[in-house]
Amino acid sequence: MKEIIRAAFVIGRRDLTAIIFSKAFILFLLGPLFPVIVAVAAGSLGGQIARDSDKPIVGVLMQADEAAKLVTVRDDLSQQLGDGWYPELKAIGAPDGAGAKSPREYLSDTKNNLVAVVSGTLEKPIITATKTEADRHDDEIASLVSYAVTGKSTQMPKPQIEIIEKSASGAKKSQQVTGQLAQVIMYFLTVLLTGMVLSNLVEEKSNKIIEILAASIPIESVFIGKLFAMLVMSLIGLTIWIGAGLGLFSLFASGVPMAAIPAPAVGWPIFLTLGVIYFTMTYLMLGALFLGIGAMAATVREVQTLSMPVTMVQLIIFFFAAYTVTQLGKPIEQAAAIFPFSSPFAMIARAAQVPTLWHHAIAVIGQIFFTIALLRIGVILFKRNVMKSGSGGKVKEEGTRRKLFGLIPMGR
Repeated sequence: MKEIIRAAFVIGRRDLTAIIFSKAFILFLLGPLFPVIVAVAAGSLGGQIARDSDKPIVGVLMQADEAAKLVTVRDDLSQQLGDGWYPELKAIGAPDGAGAKSPREYLSDTKNNLVAVVSGTLEKPIITATKTEADRHDDEIASLVSYAVTGKSTQMPKPQIEIIEKSASGAKKSQQVTGQLAQVIMYFLTVLLTGMVLSNLVEEKSNKIIEILAASIPIESVFIGKLFAMLVMSLIGLTIWIGAGLGLFSLFASGVPMAAIPAPAVGWPIFLTLGVIYFTMTYLMLGALFLGIGAMAATVREVQTLSMPVTMVQLIIFFFAAYTVTQLGKPIEQAAAIFPFSSPFAMIARAAQVPTLWHHAIAVIGQIFFTIALLRIGVILFKRNVMKSGSGGKVKEEGTRRKLFGLIPMGR
């Protein structure tokens, strides 16, 4: 084992030095500029679509008869005018009932998923919500109260407004957006960076260098060294990109308050640490998979033929993990967290929404074992597809030829 690690270190240092001190490394640093821009735009668009498609729910905290009357009026008007005219109303209880809570308590409960609460009476309604949601729904609620009281839309006074800083529903949506952005950035970076592992292996196979290395040191060392050399090179690139991004942010967006950026449930330091860990695991798993593909391919054309289906499957897995962002705790989200290739994407989204940390340790351990299994399979494929073309085959062929021409007695 010590010999394998020592040889892997030599191979890794060789590859890393060759890449870092080449002119192509500068182009490599500029390469992700446009994909990152597209990733941020796609994440923002996805968040906007999610906000537009998510129906707001307004809780009604009134006496049962008044709450039922207001909900009925809303349903009748929605049937006549369309479902998008008024927010969905939900009777959440009576103010003096058993286990009664205040509007603020209902809004802070993530299970309710409420954007506002209407309390008081139909004569004197009170809206409790954030300023954004209050400005968005106060006219609609005033119209519904007017219909419930007079049977028609009249010019009634606006309801009393109680402003809160934030609701559980708003915080939940912000955390989902944070998780989606992290998934998109991880996907684009891994797709961009893991392909170099494949091209590096195929290049050395075409030059027969890989066969010389395999004859000198264990093939496991070659695979491990190449994989971790590419990982270190990618992390160096990420460090430079993050530093440049923070510099641009400090120059052009220094006036943006940190509270305006949706904070993940585990906090920014732990979330960023988990992001680096899950990027590393995604890179190692896909890199090990591409090394196995490179072991089966002899030419660049074969690489393209084999890697295209893998890339498409990888895209499907990403969409699968992205879908589960809003399915937290459901079987489909748990399946995405368990399946190795989608696990890093599902778990980084879970870190944005759930403060629990122990399940991340379990996920990372499972991903490490899966990476080791992929590397082992790649080594076996390489030995079967490359090493079999070595001298042993030539000696056997020469022996057969000598027998055919009578140079060796057939009885031997």
